[in-house]
Amino acid sequence: MEYICELKNISKRFHTINNETKAIDDISFKVKKGEIVSIVGPSGSGKSTVLSIIAGLENPSEGEVIVNTDSIGFMFQKDQLYEWRNVYKNCLLGLEVKNMDNEENKIKVKKMLKKYGLTNFKNHYPSQLSGGMRQRAALVRTLVIEPDLLLLDEPFSALDYQTRLAIGDEVGTILRNEKISTILVTHDIPEAVSISDRVIVFTERPAKIKKEYEIKFDECPGERTPMKCRNTLTFGEYFRDIWRDLDVEKEV
Repeated sequence: MEYICELKNISKRFHTINNETKAIDDISFKVKKGEIVSIVGPSGSGKSTVLSIIAGLENPSEGEVIVNTDSIGFMFQKDQLYEWRNVYKNCLLGLEVKNMDNEENKIKVKKMLKKYGLTNFKNHYPSQLSGGMRQRAALVRTLVIEPDLLLLDEPFSALDYQTRLAIGDEVGTILRNEKISTILVTHDIPEAVSISDRVIVFTERPAKIKKEYEIKFDECPGERTPMKCRNTLTFGEYFRDIWRDLDVEKEV
């Protein structure tokens, strides 16, 4: 079985003049090619740190990270769109950085803008867009470089609830249909369960893996979408189990 990413006994400590803080402790997991994995856990438990280590933005204090690709896309909590560039030029940014902004890829950007409902807004600037449109533009910018591994750090957290549901459903369907290997960090249990093939639950800091869930929805024949999953009995069962795992107060 091929893995796109593997973490082996990863720990991370942050140092200040006066003390040391251990953020994560002995984290190990693998992500198969085409798999969507979510990480949930208490606030401050090091979930985003794990993504930064996978992306090479942070070095682990101990352990080893193996990423079997050089093509990684990273979407942050904020869309990171440049306000002085219109939607189309924002979506070209990753291609420009990689010197891939040729005519063929420019046509691909325009096709993706059409696919995600942004064609009529390609000349608009970010300040003229709704939160959902901004996130779709950020997604196009990320996906157009065709990453083998996509890292999502709470990309929908700034959206209102209704928009978050709609965008989460769209993105989850896209990732599954296009078989993009994905690691999603989120505080939202329903989001994690409905989108993912597997959910990893972290403890409080220093984070360890408390439990892993393989997510299956036999009630969703044919195309599985996040919204279909939310309307099943199995969804409620996963939610209750993961909620209990995160209910720290009962363990005190």
